[in-house]
Amino acid sequence: MAGRALHFVFKIAERTKTMKFYRELLGMKVLRHEEFTQGCEAACNGPYDNRWSKTMIGYGPEDTHFVIELTYNYGVDDYKLGNDFLGITLKSSKVLENAKSLGWPIEVEDDMSYVVAPGGYKFYVIDEPQPVDKDPIVDVMLSSTNLTKSMKFWNGILGLKIFNQNESLIELGFGEDQAKLKLRDIGEPINHATAYGRIAFSVPTSDLESYQENAKNNQYKILTPFVTLDTPGKASVSVVIFADPDGHEICFVGDKEFRELSQFDADSEKQLDKYIVKDEARKLKN
Repeated sequence: MAGRALHFVFKIAERTKTMKFYRELLGMKVLRHEEFTQGCEAACNGPYDNRWSKTMIGYGPEDTHFVIELTYNYGVDDYKLGNDFLGITLKSSKVLENAKSLGWPIEVEDDMSYVVAPGGYKFYVIDEPQPVDKDPIVDVMLSSTNLTKSMKFWNGILGLKIFNQNESLIELGFGEDQAKLKLRDIGEPINHATAYGRIAFSVPTSDLESYQENAKNNQYKILTPFVTLDTPGKASVSVVIFADPDGHEICFVGDKEFRELSQFDADSEKQLDKYIVKDEARKLKN
């Protein structure tokens, strides 16, 4: 089955310190920035029907890199972190150097260094030179309460290949050269709280409805049935949003149209910074 890992969505409660973390500490580049006046039909910004923004940021073009989507809901000042998201792993000694120069705390867990983004999201860092010929992002790790059930859904229904597995962990993906999804059995119920994210993959647009039917016929939850979403001035894309057995949200999007939508926008960083200045002015006024 043809598929491609695209991005992970984080909700963020403020943009100034958050963008400092991603740009100056992780060393990522702003790839796209979009502002919206009302909520997304596929709940892209969560259960909020208000003005919001989306910033795509990463180490390279979305065609070839797994990136981060930062969703900012105007007027929402806090999100409660659950135990559903466990971390993103990336390879870059430079990140650790940046953290030290910025005075950003570096923590250690099981001999692996990590830094924590505003909002509480962990980024584990492999202390090796950042690759220039491939994506530095290695994997995304989410919680599972039952790896057998998780594997049945992700491998059997969505078609991700199993790369590694043991009693407590399973690693899946669509391709050897892509960022992987890791699911770890945490031995306790999963709480998604209000900061819950979403992972996205692309597949051929013509396959989306068959994925939906397969999931539906096997009694898995469809959060958003097949729908085509419009972005003003850009390509419209078709999506289906699933929930896995633990309630993790998964977006499957039509690949051809998404490649058109996700082209790098050279003005995006300037636009984002303009809105960040407005954020700061509003805070001072209040």
